[in-house]
Amino acid sequence: MSTVKKLVILDRDGVINYDADEFIKSPDEWRPIAGSLEAIARLNQAGYRVVVATNQSGVGRGLFDMATLNAIHFKMHQAAAALGARIDAVFFCAHTAHDNCDCRKPKPGMLQMIAERFNIEPTITPMVGDAQRDLEAGAALGFPVHLVLTGKGRATYEAGMLPSGTKVHPDLWAFALDFLANSTI
Repeated sequence: MSTVKKLVILDRDGVINYDADEFIKSPDEWRPIAGSLEAIARLNQAGYRVVVATNQSGVGRGLFDMATLNAIHFKMHQAAAALGARIDAVFFCAHTAHDNCDCRKPKPGMLQMIAERFNIEPTITPMVGDAQRDLEAGAALGFPVHLVLTGKGRATYEAGMLPSGTKVHPDLWAFALDFLANSTI
């Protein structure tokens, strides 16, 4: 009998940290949204692994390099750890929309890689995002999709084109509380 793997997938910009119209291009620009790191800690305490799935076309556009992206993620990991939270992995797509890759959301390739790498069942693994592309990528593989109203979330909600079954939460903290209160695994 196999053990169910408890995992939550999060988009980064607009879900964990504040987003910017011109990308987060340095560690100094990375600022956590209030309650987001605490939400990750709460998920960890309940036995969930947390994985980030993020488009980072700023690398492909030459706005910042891999060393800078790694430094941004290092800051995120350090800030999380300071609050007792752990992000188990960060998957990213550095391609631009013109590259026509399979890993850039809304295509589901990045989420497929996560599912394979962590040997998870998509139908019981939530995908949390703030943009239509996050929800579309998750829904394509059968992940339960959750929209947070931070970042681009409010505009995504108001556009009214959410995949069927999308659950909406004010922010990541509210998602974590609701998800854990209603989780059956």
